[in-house]
Amino acid sequence: MAEKFQNPSVVDILSELVALPSVNPMGGPADQSICFEGRVSDWLVDFFRSIGATYERHEVSPGRDNVIARYNSPGADFTILLDAHQDTVPVAGMTIAPFEPKIADGRLYGRGACDVKGGMAAMLFAFRRLIQEKPAGAANVVLSCTCDEEATILGITDLVTYWATTAGRSDVLRTRPDVAVIAEPTGLDVVVAHRGVTRFKIRTQGRACHSSDPTQGINAIYRMAELVTALEEYSEILALTVKAHPLCGSATLSVGKIHGGTSVNIVPDECVIEVDRRVTPGEDGGRVVADIREFLAARLDFDFEFDPPWIECGALTDANNAALANAVLACVSAVDGPHAVVGVPYGTHASQTCAAGVPSIVFGPGSIQQAHTRDEFIDIEQLEKAAEVYYQMCIRPVTTAARSV
Repeated sequence: MAEKFQNPSVVDILSELVALPSVNPMGGPADQSICFEGRVSDWLVDFFRSIGATYERHEVSPGRDNVIARYNSPGADFTILLDAHQDTVPVAGMTIAPFEPKIADGRLYGRGACDVKGGMAAMLFAFRRLIQEKPAGAANVVLSCTCDEEATILGITDLVTYWATTAGRSDVLRTRPDVAVIAEPTGLDVVVAHRGVTRFKIRTQGRACHSSDPTQGINAIYRMAELVTALEEYSEILALTVKAHPLCGSATLSVGKIHGGTSVNIVPDECVIEVDRRVTPGEDGGRVVADIREFLAARLDFDFEFDPPWIECGALTDANNAALANAVLACVSAVDGPHAVVGVPYGTHASQTCAAGVPSIVFGPGSIQQAHTRDEFIDIEQLEKAAEVYYQMCIRPVTTAARSV
């Protein structure tokens, strides 16, 4: 086993990760043959053990673990957290074999190749190189491979408590890292700001009766139709009431799922929608549900219910990460020429590390246009360059520049 992990290329590492199903069922039916992160977690433990790294495996929920490892650089007093998530989105509708990595035309195909096993493979390659080469002046590095990013962010939510736990839950991450770099497909640009998200359900209640005389009941779907129309109005005025962020745009609201009724010949007594509310940096994410409830209450003449949000993930602000971003950009430029500081509309683990007091940026190989797609792939040249950039950002020039954060 030890020899297996000594000198594989970053492409070899990615191929092995893609071949290990780690589908997040996203609240749907869980096919145990492909779902959850256990296979990847087992592989990561073997990897870290074989290269002599100090590592820990933390159960976050039954059968779902964070795996974290640490490299201590002699004399270093600066720690970088590198984070990549183990899970992928489901595979329904894919036009390629999701777990059979295929290389063609300079690309590696398979579920997770882009989001985000490519970034994880590049981080693992750089981490192994640190252990093998022990470069003078490098930072201490913690590599976290977290679970459940695609659904309810249980893994990163758990991770950021490790250094705040007085009981000493983790020796690998006993103190707060100085900076964090989160792997996502950014095309080797540096993401310094992104929107956050709050997701929740709204329910309308009715009274069931036989559809032959619907006047004897109350149709919960009709009520929901009025509510959804009001939400559409609300979404249109968000741009006027919430200031847009210059890098990642405006606040948004979207109704993404609806369910109601049990049979066509029964007037439905309940209807449920699922709402996605994107928040901008600087916006008070804790207020969004209350604001929506107040807006609806002023316009509707019937009762409705809000379930507690199943995810409340804040935005990543660019207020405290400029020095880190510039230092990482310098590393990228040396490897691949000039790149940009950007903002994006989607969310990442960086919002959680940022909220925990760690200046954070998002960086990785691949295009977000390929994430979650039916023929997901990553450009191999970009994958290899990302591995070099991750390694370079762990040495003294980056840590020195980031101290001014």
